[in-house]
Amino acid sequence: QVQLVESGGDLVQPGGSLRLSCAASGYRYPLYIMGWYRQAPGKQREMVATCTSGGTTDYAGSVEGRFTVSRDNRDNTMSLQMNNLKPEDTAVYFCSARIRKNEATRFWGQGTQVTVSS
Repeated sequence: QVQLVESGGDLVQPGGSLRLSCAASGYRYPLYIMGWYRQAPGKQREMVATCTSGGTTDYAGSVEGRFTVSRDNRDNTMSLQMNNLKPEDTAVYFCSARIRKNEATRFWGQGTQVTVSS
């Protein structure tokens, strides 16, 4: 069982920056893929950014060029650097992970609130 804990959510003004962190425990090897998802009120959860253990990244079009995902395979931690934040980035951000490429089970954290408002 993998446990994921997010941190770093906050209230920030439009144009500001924020860095989210995710720490995974319960698995001693590099997780196949870790990612950030978000869910705004009344909307479905959507992928924000993902990063495989090999370093391959993927971004939602709405955040590309503004957000950067990074991870450390040594301790299965992951960060999301968010720059030039917009009000539409307001959401609960969730950390997610899968252990292996051929295993569909996805683990989730509890989420951290990001609010972009003046």
